[in-house]
Amino acid sequence: MSTPVIIATWTDNGAFAPLARFAKECDKHFCVGERYKIETVEERSQRSHSHFFAWLHDAWLSLPDDRAMDFPTSEHLRKHALILTGHRDERKLVASSVAEARKIAAFLRPADEYAIISVHGNVVVEWKAKSQSKKAMGGPTFQKSKQDVMDFVSDMLRIETRERSAA
Repeated sequence: MSTPVIIATWTDNGAFAPLARFAKECDKHFCVGERYKIETVEERSQRSHSHFFAWLHDAWLSLPDDRAMDFPTSEHLRKHALILTGHRDERKLVASSVAEARKIAAFLRPADEYAIISVHGNVVVEWKAKSQSKKAMGGPTFQKSKQDVMDFVSDMLRIETRERSAA
């Protein structure tokens, strides 16, 4: 069983105090006197989040016809841009032959319609976009991925930086 995320306040006496609604969860998962590793999660603003998805949707609607066929939805465009700007998970699978690698690639393709799968000899490379969910990406990481995607799509559309100022 994984430990739930809790929200706590740093107090004047140098201790973390969980918000009241997390007290029962803390009693369930933690022991008094034990040490626990704490990881901070940088929150991101809803305004920035909403701005990004609205901007991306508008950019997707502006795609020229020759590029629009490559991206049937703004989600396709977002995930493609995330992958190509390095915000991706990569998996390499080594097959026993080139023919086997092609079979593996064909098997993987339907699993994630957004993934980029390539075959290099007997090696299959799978790239999947990292999740931009609030749980998966804190503020600074989201901000970096947001800017990278906006730059990528802007270059694709030949939009000047000042025309796409971020919120």
